Amino acid sequence: MVVVVVTNWNYADVWETVADEQPDANALSQGDRRVSWRQLDRRADGLGRWLLGMGVGHQEAVGLYLYNSPEYLESAFGVMKVGAVPVNTNYRYVDEELVYLWDNADAAAVIFHGAFAGRVERVRDRVPGVKAWLWVDDGSGPCPSWATRYEEAAGSATERVHGPVDRSGDDLVMLYTGGTTGMPKGVMWRQDDLFARMNASGFRSYNEAAGLGGIRSTLRANGPGMALLPACPLMHGTGGFVAMECLSEGGRVVLLESRKFDAEELFDTVEREHVNGVVIVGDPFARPMLAALDAQPDRWDLSSLLGILSSGAMWSEEIKAGLLRHKQDMVLFDFFASSEAVGMGASMSSGAAATRTAEFVLGPEVAVLGPDGRPVQPGSDTVGVLALAGRGPLGYYKDEEKTAATFRVVDGVRYSIPGDFAQVRADGSVHLLGRGSSSINTGGEKVFPEEVEEALKTHPGVRDAAVVGVPDDAYGEIVVAVVAPEEGAALDEHELISYVKERLASFKAPRRVRTVPSLGRAPNGKLDYRRHQDEAAAWVARAAEAPSAASP
Repeated sequence: MVVVVVTNWNYADVWETVADEQPDANALSQGDRRVSWRQLDRRADGLGRWLLGMGVGHQEAVGLYLYNSPEYLESAFGVMKVGAVPVNTNYRYVDEELVYLWDNADAAAVIFHGAFAGRVERVRDRVPGVKAWLWVDDGSGPCPSWATRYEEAAGSATERVHGPVDRSGDDLVMLYTGGTTGMPKGVMWRQDDLFARMNASGFRSYNEAAGLGGIRSTLRANGPGMALLPACPLMHGTGGFVAMECLSEGGRVVLLESRKFDAEELFDTVEREHVNGVVIVGDPFARPMLAALDAQPDRWDLSSLLGILSSGAMWSEEIKAGLLRHKQDMVLFDFFASSEAVGMGASMSSGAAATRTAEFVLGPEVAVLGPDGRPVQPGSDTVGVLALAGRGPLGYYKDEEKTAATFRVVDGVRYSIPGDFAQVRADGSVHLLGRGSSSINTGGEKVFPEEVEEALKTHPGVRDAAVVGVPDDAYGEIVVAVVAPEEGAALDEHELISYVKERLASFKAPRRVRTVPSLGRAPNGKLDYRRHQDEAAAWVARAAEAPSAASP
């Protein structure tokens, strides 16, 4: 007999419980700044009171247009205290994308860093639904006349604040995702479902049936949780969701001061703050980390560091192995997840052994479904799509068509199917191929860019790589690679193509290779594939017209 545990987790209730149990413990730190749990709780109360005073209603959206900072998590807490919905805002967005996001989310208020005041000034008349603007001072200029100072709001409460409707697990967290293949989509997570998903893989997992009482007893027995450093942006799921889980466990979130990733600053902070866990997004973060350790292997005391967690981008086997050479007693966790599907798979590396690139063990509620809709047989060559059952998002906000396409019922089971393709090896492990939406059809053969990128990145002269499809009269599309070389490396196009052919089927190898200084990854490690595709297509076209004109 299966016992179903009915839960009602709400992050504001959880974090208030932690604050009551350990008010003097540190909750947030950034440089010299320290925010205790008592301060975090009270400042979030002030923000919640301000939101209510500005007329923000139950389950109305509040945009968080912020760099990594204590204010980001304070704001999320304050928003959830009064039953509103925190909405991440990508700080790399331009005017049109901001207008689209805040309008699509029906945002009632926006909390923003002062550095963005000029951009907000340009667009705020185009989002009339936003009732109020809250300005966070970052030394970049004065507070605009049309905004309220963050510190005035944060310091306005002396007691707990609640919204007009009782909190519940049905209250939403909305994560906007996907801006490189179309306008962003708002993934709607019930707080109860998101908490349960994150708790299941947490360092300090609570007994779901015990509720808030279980949190109290755990904290009393074990004290504060771990010190976690999200090196990636909180505005994306990898950094934001893991930081939320850390706070739920009574831990401390440590933030870097720089707004551009610096591996030396990271290790300085790990040593100074006795960080236990670091969160990254694959190779874009891990490669410079390894380079820093290789260059100065004896500089840092990393004895406190127990593990590194990654999700959202490829983490190469050789980079994992290199990091473990510097600290064999830490564990490297490579999670396969997305905004729509948390907990699809994971791999773990420790000691002298690193797991293979893009290899994962499936979670218990994951299936790889073949073209016929049935599970793929392990050891076959069949390519299937990953599907996650169990707790998942309600769907995309105001987009029934995309919701129906991604969240589908198969044989009576509701799955989240974001579009990730994979093969299942004989031992049951999964080899991730990539998103079907970015696959390349060349001469009738399907090529997954991430698989080719993986092969290219194993070349000693390649620092980073992107693979795109370029229109072609004969083949429909041809595979084109865009590579960034290691410092001092001279890459030969024909040698790289041959190198890939030695590792993959010939049709998967790029027909052209364009070398650029940098791929221009976003802070979360993501690539703008549309931009690279357009630039590669123009480069190939110039080469066809006049071979000598096809310079990178």
